Amino acid sequence: MSAKEMSVFPTGKPNDAFAQYFTGQSYLNMLSLEQVAVGNVTFEPKCRNNWHIHHANKGGGQMLLVTAGEGWYQEWGKPARKLLPGDVVHIPAEVKHWHGAAADSWFQHLAIEVPGEGCKNEWCEPVSDEEYEKLKG
Repeated sequence: MSAKEMSVFPTGKPNDAFAQYFTGQSYLNMLSLEQVAVGNVTFEPKCRNNWHIHHANKGGGQMLLVTAGEGWYQEWGKPARKLLPGDVVHIPAEVKHWHGAAADSWFQHLAIEVPGEGCKNEWCEPVSDEEYEKLKG
């Protein structure tokens, strides 16, 4: 699957503003900055973001709507979950997690920032190659 075979949402430009928090190349197309922030995030094969936490004093968190390819989602201390088009992931505030592409597939999801009070992201350590290469499925 190439970038041109992704979902109906345009892939966007290289995600240079957040590149330091990703292993591999990702692309970002912000679809909405009004009411609710919605970004179309595209990952090349093996690309994944660092462990991170969506902090909030009230509400907050993130939702992922998988639109194309195959990927992974994992919460700290739990097994990784394979993601396929049509999957929905609800990520509460304060949960350390990461998400990204499978080793042999492009991956795309809509990232929806759940409104809340005092929302901010904390970027943590990368997902090591050793951890990532153990994923099967």
